[in-house]
Amino acid sequence: MVRVPPCLAGAYFPGGPYFGSRWKTEFKLKQIILERGAAEGGTGEPGSVRWALASLSLSMLLSSLGTSIANVGLPAMAQAFGASFQAVQWIVLAYLLAITTLIVSVGRLGDITGRRRLLMAGICLFTLASVLCGVAPTLAVLIGARAAQGVGAAVMMALTMAFVGETVGKARTGSAMGLLGTMSAIGTALGPTLGGVLIAGLGWRAIFLVNVPLGIGALVLAQRYLPTDGRRPKSDGAGLDIVGTLLLALTLAAYALAMTIGRGGFGPRSIGLLLAALCGAGLFVLAEARVASPLIRLAMFREWGLSGSLAMSGLVSTVMMATLVVGPFYLSRALRLDAAVVGAVLSAGPIVAALTGVPAGRLADRFGAQRMTVIGLVGMALGSLVLSLLPARFGIPGYVVPLAVVTAGYALFQTANNTAIMADVAAEQRGVVSGMLNLSRNLGLITGASAMGAVFAAGAAATDIAAAMPEAVASGMRISFAVAAVLIVVAIAISVGSRVAAARSLLPGGLS
Repeated sequence: MVRVPPCLAGAYFPGGPYFGSRWKTEFKLKQIILERGAAEGGTGEPGSVRWALASLSLSMLLSSLGTSIANVGLPAMAQAFGASFQAVQWIVLAYLLAITTLIVSVGRLGDITGRRRLLMAGICLFTLASVLCGVAPTLAVLIGARAAQGVGAAVMMALTMAFVGETVGKARTGSAMGLLGTMSAIGTALGPTLGGVLIAGLGWRAIFLVNVPLGIGALVLAQRYLPTDGRRPKSDGAGLDIVGTLLLALTLAAYALAMTIGRGGFGPRSIGLLLAALCGAGLFVLAEARVASPLIRLAMFREWGLSGSLAMSGLVSTVMMATLVVGPFYLSRALRLDAAVVGAVLSAGPIVAALTGVPAGRLADRFGAQRMTVIGLVGMALGSLVLSLLPARFGIPGYVVPLAVVTAGYALFQTANNTAIMADVAAEQRGVVSGMLNLSRNLGLITGASAMGAVFAAGAAATDIAAAMPEAVASGMRISFAVAAVLIVVAIAISVGSRVAAARSLLPGGLS
């Protein structure tokens, strides 16, 4: 909270320095409040802060909604265009690939050119691409429009987190991060339900056109309430690293394709793409070491806090993907639930995430982000361990209760982890660091879809999970979450180790 200095506290009373000049006092007070608010990392006006957060929240909701709403419409779109399921899958893949390949680059671009104008451009692009998706005459046009929509979503995902430091004070960073996490969870949970209702009533085109009024609302709020871009320092020769941007985009695209087209298996195409990604990563490191203004400063990875947070985010997201990959098969095959009940049970995870996001942020603000990071990881480990031990005879409660513990732990971890990094990052690096945090999460989800799917199939000892016996599916589920628990223990070790290393580096003669 911005405090009025004592020298102005009695300004309206007889003998005060501005007594008889009320307008001067009001002007001076407002000027000092704005200056103090800017210094503390906020806008200084509570009403403006609330509406600015509303703009950021709506942007996060749109980007997450775009990820989840299209899946439910794939059968209808395949029928409308007379296309195969493999072809219409690119409606989803184009969106995810655009986000994954560009999210770091657009974060860096925001640091250079100004985040407000780039965020508004991203919202415009997302909204216009949504219109094009809704009126697309062919499948090729729809896939291209979805790729453009993904570019806009990458901008919104990267810059909403980066804007938190410019919108609220440091003491409220956790609450703001928790709000963004809640909106992301709501978008993910709302997508399938809203998509099904829209398709049933208005057709598949409505699942894209519904974004248009929301996008316009987000744009109006951003234009009106987000803090304007200040002058960017030019002392570091800042400019967009074109070579690094292209190398990183191609590397990430190759890796994402290798993880998605293989569907848990690694054929010649997947292996070739993984080798291409490995070569691309090597070339990217060499390019970044030589360029004057790199896309990602390699020295950043010497900071134990950032490196540990990125590693933990990737591991945790890999584990969370297990709930989406393993859950539907376990519920339908092992517990013999029909599709409607499976959908209701699976919605428990996003609902818990939505309900715990804001409280998790407040806990991070009150008790410290690093402490809450470890507590969140411990909760995830316990929930995963219970899932690996409970037999199928406990039924729906035996799955939902530990799943709720895992999801609540994830919400607490994600909010606290993001808060710990974004609260202390330099203003000129917020965009690229936010992009890296989002990238680590996306790569974890992509890796989890393939790796945890392979673990599940191996644990069930079945090549076709859809035809496996209930006992085999239950066995695969237990083994998958046992592996998940091990991965979370590794994340806990990284958290503790990075804190110890960071503490040692501050001692005389410690690490530089």
